[in-house]
Amino acid sequence: MAFYSEKVMEHFANPHNVGEIKEADGIGEVGNPVCGDMMTFYIKVKDNKIEDVKFKTFGCGAAIAVSSMVSDMAKGKTIEEALKITNASVAQELGGLPPNKMHCSNLGADALHRAIEDYQKKGGK
Repeated sequence: MAFYSEKVMEHFANPHNVGEIKEADGIGEVGNPVCGDMMTFYIKVKDNKIEDVKFKTFGCGAAIAVSSMVSDMAKGKTIEEALKITNASVAQELGGLPPNKMHCSNLGADALHRAIEDYQKKGGK
């Protein structure tokens, strides 16, 4: 049985920023065909800062906890700061993840980065 930190359990049981932003400035979606996890991140940007972040995740407890943590880490950050969020920094903020769940932290950071890339492609700075 995998061991999860208290922080992982907290974010799994009470995830933050769940939902969808109707007129999002950027949307990023990633999936892992091996485990079946799917994550979609929505961002609202104002003055080069991520003003709001929402996510929808279909996956295991670790995937949900990771999405919640990534959304917390990104909110209020500049685009540049949010792009520096990595799978390692997400796992560290969560107090670690079992080795067989580390791929979930990749998905969270990747989905956020894709939402930012989508925002930039649409003309955001």
